[in-house]
Amino acid sequence: MSRQSQVLTDLTEEIWFDAFELRGSAELKLPGAREWAIRKRTLRGGPSDHVDVVDLDNGLLSVSIVPTRGMGLWRGRFANLEIGWNSPVKRPVNPSFIDLHDRNGLGWLAGFNELMCRCGLSSNGPPGVDVVEAAGKRNETPLTLHGKIANTPAHRVELAADSAGNGMLSVRGEVDEASMFGTGLRLVTTYETAPGSNRLTIRDEVRNLSGRPLEMQLLYHTNFGPPFLDAGAKLVLPVRQAAPRDPRAAEDSKTWQTYRGPTAGYTEQCYYAELIGDDHEQTTVLLRNGAGDRGISVEYGIRSLPCFTVWKCTQPEADGYVTGLEPATNYPNLKTFERKHGRVITLAPGQTYATQLALSVHPTAADVAAVEQRITDLQNRAHAIVHDQPLATFSPTT
Repeated sequence: MSRQSQVLTDLTEEIWFDAFELRGSAELKLPGAREWAIRKRTLRGGPSDHVDVVDLDNGLLSVSIVPTRGMGLWRGRFANLEIGWNSPVKRPVNPSFIDLHDRNGLGWLAGFNELMCRCGLSSNGPPGVDVVEAAGKRNETPLTLHGKIANTPAHRVELAADSAGNGMLSVRGEVDEASMFGTGLRLVTTYETAPGSNRLTIRDEVRNLSGRPLEMQLLYHTNFGPPFLDAGAKLVLPVRQAAPRDPRAAEDSKTWQTYRGPTAGYTEQCYYAELIGDDHEQTTVLLRNGAGDRGISVEYGIRSLPCFTVWKCTQPEADGYVTGLEPATNYPNLKTFERKHGRVITLAPGQTYATQLALSVHPTAADVAAVEQRITDLQNRAHAIVHDQPLATFSPTT
């Protein structure tokens, strides 16, 4: 048997498993000596009640995928290294307990604890009112923080193990963000890894299910705390142009690529950047700890994800000591501003927009140095322009 798959959830076919496990066996062997497994479980009790979790474990790298929360990544582990962060929200929250309009549109934060969650699909950025004027009409649409997709359950989930080639383990899910007289977008996502690998690949497609053009925005809120984030930690990235989001971020624009330890009274800072790609338009961003012996990188294509945001939130650990490395189609400003600057995508009926990211863990100083050198080679392609004040084309604060 070269491939085995199992549908875990399919609302159309009325398929749903409370629990399931697929692991290596005599009938299904993948290359490498690592013991691997894909397990589905359902949480019970409290705000996590009826939350589905799929654990994808390649024997060295493991991640917990949450279909109930837009196919986001809750947390991960590589050998003895935790991947993710310590949010005040300790467990995955069922979207039925989330009121996105709470706290003047900040209700999204009541479920925010993921290693990676998507912001979108029809909007992301801060709460506010999106204004569109066309054909003599003015339409105003209230928007909540970072959109709806992270709080929308998947309607179809399938896992697979394939021994062909390098042998791959995968989890695929479909999530619809749709409403009558509103949007009609489908996210089709696949997580993929090989046994014993330090790398997780994320492939997404966003499809317009509607019979009319629809706008789309997508941001990958990828979040890390210790052991990759600590006092002296550094963000290494090949910058074409970067600027602070607002006056608060401009206070530390000279040190925007380095991190403090947990700091009482710290107020978040964001920086917006355009990055340099290689001949295939791929770029790499690395977060490494202060000692330089542990790191995690995000690799992605700058054609489909041309905007990059750094979110620095080095407040006390009990409050969520974290940084976000956020590739996106746009900067997380109000949609009206992003549309004005040509960073809101319009999909024709039936059109699909594809993205791909890879998360890789680098557990030794030599591994970290090798990635840093790769990023240095990219930086050598162009001189970095770093503004010490907000840029009018990047953010509305000048």
